[in-house]
Amino acid sequence: MKVGLISDVHANLSALEAVLNDMPAVDRIVCAGDVIGYNPWPGECVERVRDVASATVRGNHDRMVETPERYRANRMAEAGLEHAKASLSDDQLGWLRRLPRSAEIAGGRYLLVHSHPAPEREDAYVRPEEFSTLDRYMDEYDGIVLGHTHVQGARSVGDGEVVNPGSVGQPRDGDPDAAYAVLDTATGAVDLRRVGYDVDRVREAITDAGLPERTATRLYKGE
Repeated sequence: MKVGLISDVHANLSALEAVLNDMPAVDRIVCAGDVIGYNPWPGECVERVRDVASATVRGNHDRMVETPERYRANRMAEAGLEHAKASLSDDQLGWLRRLPRSAEIAGGRYLLVHSHPAPEREDAYVRPEEFSTLDRYMDEYDGIVLGHTHVQGARSVGDGEVVNPGSVGQPRDGDPDAAYAVLDTATGAVDLRRVGYDVDRVREAITDAGLPERTATRLYKGE
């Protein structure tokens, strides 16, 4: 089975459209969370992900959309959540509220989470160089798919694979192109992929929505 992996869309419809158009034929698509936040199209991205993803887990922005003040120390994050809270319908907010923290995919062989798989470490960053710390989960799973760091990477850990497909809508690994991955569950092979998109379109929409300018300028540098 080939599975398209997306994560950290962050309300960037332009990037999401580019990824879905670029993605090769897959049997299904799954999303590792943070559908909304930061960028100007939360409702459109919720609907698109609902349409294409067979499984989606809850990211920290998805979880905190109704309490944006919890991100007061980060004005970009707070403003994006304020915009999402004001823009999303009751149905869309309800969908985000009901997303699970984790999900098993590919017949239970792979674990899909947003951040660290341990519930007590929810929201902890696990960067590619730290993937080996998840080796204890490989007794139960063939692999783990996660997001949150916005840094693309894949590593063999024990007898399995840990994959972060990177961020669709706000890469932070120095590459501004939208990131995603394709996982072949039969072989464990991971294809890490990037695709360019119209960042100028996003910047114009960010300005129109009254979101912080830095939300736009960072997209040009992948930071």
